[in-house]
Amino acid sequence: MKAFALIRTHTGSAHEVVRFLKHIAGVHEAYITFGPYDAIAVVEAADLNRISEIIYKEIQAIPGIQETLTCLSITTDA
Repeated sequence: MKAFALIRTHTGSAHEVVRFLKHIAGVHEAYITFGPYDAIAVVEAADLNRISEIIYKEIQAIPGIQETLTCLSITTDA
């Protein structure tokens, strides 16, 4: 299962937040972004429960994070 965590940080915190993100097991990619969100993390895990743990217990605990929005990825046979 894959999710995209869109992250708003406190002013000046984006670089440090991305450094923290890259050390979390389950975060496969992390980038600074421009626009309404300051960073994005690509999170992969076996199931929704593990995605939740990564987002709520590990990502949201990073100093400098102000807000997150999680978008779950789904696969369709289009």
